Amino acid sequence: MASNATIYKALLQIADLDRQYFQDHTLTLARHPSETEERLMVRVLAFALHADEALLFGRGIGTEDEPALWQRDDTGTINLWIEIGQPDEKTLRQACGRSKQVIVYAYGARSAEVWWANQHPSLDRLRNLSVTLLPMDSVPALAEMARPNMQLQWTIQDGHCWVADEAQTLQIELQRLKG
Repeated sequence: MASNATIYKALLQIADLDRQYFQDHTLTLARHPSETEERLMVRVLAFALHADEALLFGRGIGTEDEPALWQRDDTGTINLWIEIGQPDEKTLRQACGRSKQVIVYAYGARSAEVWWANQHPSLDRLRNLSVTLLPMDSVPALAEMARPNMQLQWTIQDGHCWVADEAQTLQIELQRLKG
């Protein structure tokens, strides 16, 4: 884990009705000093949406050859590569060449929409790429749930995600832009 990182422990109770996946996951997350709680919680959201015993977090910010999350099979083949934020075209082209499926969770208020408007013409030809926009009001609300020790219940169905902690429930409507 990164030096001077803030450590978070999370118990995720996941009920993914779309995949018929019902499992608890205990995660230890390192938040790099330059990483916001928003980005940390978007990583947790991405984990919940694709939860699997083989899904792992990358080494973090500043590691160019690894995504935010990824899943490999027993042979080392990368089945799933997940990017967070607004990656550049070169990064996504390389990821699509290395992985069977690449998913981007874009966020960042108005800047994510501008990023997509600029990137989508060149990204349309990447057949194994999916891009999802997170609503701009959902990400700060999700970041408010960040705690050093957190227990979150996730319910996922039909492109909607509900996350609850001891104090509140948040609904996140995922907007599929590509894929």
